[in-house]
Amino acid sequence: MYRNKSEIDFHVNLVRTVAILLVILLHSANEPHPIVTEMNQEEVFRWWTVTTYDSISQPCVPLFVMLSGALLLQSSKTEPMGVFFKKRLNRIALPFLFWGIAYFMWRYYVQNEALPLASIVQGIETGPYYHFWFLYMITGLYLITPMLRVLVANSDQNLLRYSAIVWFVGTAVIPLLGLFDNNILANKVFLPVGWAGYFVMGPYLLKLRIKPVFLYISLFTGILCTIIGTYIISLTLGGDYTYFFSNTLSANVIVSSVSMFLLLRRVSPSKLQNNYPRLDWLINKIGHNTLPIYLLHLIVLETLQNGYLGFRISVNTLNPLYEAPLATVLTVLICLGIILALKKIPILQKVVG
Repeated sequence: MYRNKSEIDFHVNLVRTVAILLVILLHSANEPHPIVTEMNQEEVFRWWTVTTYDSISQPCVPLFVMLSGALLLQSSKTEPMGVFFKKRLNRIALPFLFWGIAYFMWRYYVQNEALPLASIVQGIETGPYYHFWFLYMITGLYLITPMLRVLVANSDQNLLRYSAIVWFVGTAVIPLLGLFDNNILANKVFLPVGWAGYFVMGPYLLKLRIKPVFLYISLFTGILCTIIGTYIISLTLGGDYTYFFSNTLSANVIVSSVSMFLLLRRVSPSKLQNNYPRLDWLINKIGHNTLPIYLLHLIVLETLQNGYLGFRISVNTLNPLYEAPLATVLTVLICLGIILALKKIPILQKVVG
């Protein structure tokens, strides 16, 4: 467990920073690419590179959800429901409105998309841009948080472990078996709790101790299974099954996500702060601004990819091996600079995020 608040803040910011970097890497690597009729050597290399970056990046949202669970489902959290929901509303409502308007304008003025009233209504219902799904999902988790707090507070580690096992089997193992047998019991027995499993996993992992060597092995194995599994299923079943192993609720991604979360918790704050003070400062700044960075990053990333600044950083023009990391780093730094500047404007401090 943590010894003081500064140590908690460090690991919170570290997990958030790694998670947002992986989000941007995921979107950078999965940039739309022209359909090819023949797979030459260059296209094969591009496919493997993109698939590898995609597989490495899959723990991004699970990291955010597990961290939220670790922070919000503590037994010490005894605030009234009204106070809890007011805090959550203040955190996401205004940023949703601000960035939602920004993306509607982006679609209309930059992407030249017609936006009749029906499209705007649909955009509000499903999200002004595709990455807004995260806000809808996390809102759903916030709604059940008061109930989960009671359950977690009255559960010991054994019961939480049992819950994690049932979630893992029902969410990841049964669908995997379903690839070989369509008549598998699946949802007839196991309730589809989905993201709530990651959420409850957060407080459970705070007390879990596993040797680093095993965590590195499981992290590498999970990522490797994602890569190889995607390759095999692309050659065999294909179609809707192509990205089965890239699903954030697949067994391999759950393993890699949990391993990464536990490894990040083992990073020593004092060593990083003493040896790399500038990096520690950057992690702190990014960690405190992950929500606005998440909401803004696609505008910045697509600006770089489409050459709106007079140059293009795109997997379609550069070697994806270094293009995806380069675009990721530039995007997060540009986003951070824009957000810090916006937050200096009093009227925008609360609405930016």
